[in-house]
Amino acid sequence: MRTIKGPAIFLAQFIGDKAPFDSLDGICAWAKGLGYKGIQLPTNDTRFIDLQKAAESKTYADELKGRVGAHGLEITELSTHLQGQLVAVHPAYDSFFDGFAPAAVRGNPKARTAWAVQQLTYAAKASKNLGLQAHVTFSGSFLWPMVYPWPQRPAGLVEDGFRELGKRWLPILQIFEIQEIDLCYELHPGEDLHDGVTFERFLKEVHDHPRANILYDPSHFVLQCLDYLSFIDIYHERIRMFHVKDAEFNPTGRQGVYGGYSGWIDRAGRFRSLGDGQVDFKSIFSKMAQYDFPGWAVLEWECCLKHPEDGAREGAQFIKEHIIHVTDKAFDDFAASGVDAAANRRVLGI
Repeated sequence: MRTIKGPAIFLAQFIGDKAPFDSLDGICAWAKGLGYKGIQLPTNDTRFIDLQKAAESKTYADELKGRVGAHGLEITELSTHLQGQLVAVHPAYDSFFDGFAPAAVRGNPKARTAWAVQQLTYAAKASKNLGLQAHVTFSGSFLWPMVYPWPQRPAGLVEDGFRELGKRWLPILQIFEIQEIDLCYELHPGEDLHDGVTFERFLKEVHDHPRANILYDPSHFVLQCLDYLSFIDIYHERIRMFHVKDAEFNPTGRQGVYGGYSGWIDRAGRFRSLGDGQVDFKSIFSKMAQYDFPGWAVLEWECCLKHPEDGAREGAQFIKEHIIHVTDKAFDDFAASGVDAAANRRVLGI
């Protein structure tokens, strides 16, 4: 067993236009001051990382790593959530997701997809240059508008959707294989990969590719009423990243999983700061230790009530207190009788 690394923090929800959140050095100093040991870095803001440059220049990657290291931090992983979303977009969402892409490819789905694939290619190479082991993204979606089977889906629609999803991602997975980086999909509502069943459908289409892995985030499973502890038992061999994010689900006589189109504060299922929701993190961290999870415990802050800076400050201590320093010996070693092969054979009568 190994001890989980952390605490680390995903910066996406904290980057802004005011200091210390408007520069890499500023946000690193802030995170270190809260007790974090690592940062998970989104790649869509060039103030923090030039993704193409990190892919093409080992010197730049080393300098970036050095800047973060000067603050006593590590880069844990890179993120291409927004770019990955654009690998597969149903036409119903074209105008919504165009904002994730540069102006030059907006309104042109083929060009937008090509841009997204190039971004993932850069991410694989940049991760290698930075000495990282894993990368996180979204899968995108062809089928989310049909997530509820009414009207009845045409025969073969789901199969066709996953076939095309696999066709688009398999070459990207091959690039990550060449760079020896695990590509971790955050299983998330709105994505075709949002639970275990959909992940298994995808694995079938990419021929059980060894680089197709999972970022585990229990908050998304609370909102789906999915057994997030059993999920670890089933998929632990594919779990290579971990977002520590809390949530709660409080159904009423008026609303449940679908939320009645309400805003986050009024939904039955909503995200909360660490410790304010319903996720059983003691059991999660125990299972991660049991299954020898190789990565970082990374805070992702999303809460409809609490201020993000309070959530970040409390989250660092919360994660620190939940990380299990794994034992290097059995608790009953004191009673061991030693090794005696001959005696063992006598006991067994052989």
